[in-house]
Amino acid sequence: MISIKIYKQGNNVLIGACDENLIGKKFVDGKFQIDVSKEFYGGKRVNVEVFKKYLEGATIANLVGKKTVSCAIKMDLVDPKCIIRIKGVPHAQIVRMIL
Repeated sequence: MISIKIYKQGNNVLIGACDENLIGKKFVDGKFQIDVSKEFYGGKRVNVEVFKKYLEGATIANLVGKKTVSCAIKMDLVDPKCIIRIKGVPHAQIVRMIL
């Protein structure tokens, strides 16, 4: 399952999403650090198909974990060369420009 939390501000929709098993963990690797906090990422538990629907409507997405990032790659929203790995955990961000 994927944990997803949705934030709305005007026309913008920000999604914090991660593999459910990463909630509450912190990863540090040199100058990189990510806190997969329950406050930011903890929300609805959804399967991949439901996650895809939310991701299609997001203007900004912060993604952590193999399943979560892999889904965004398969949707052609993330270039695999643009993923950061922190202690082996994939992390990607998406910003969709609206004109």
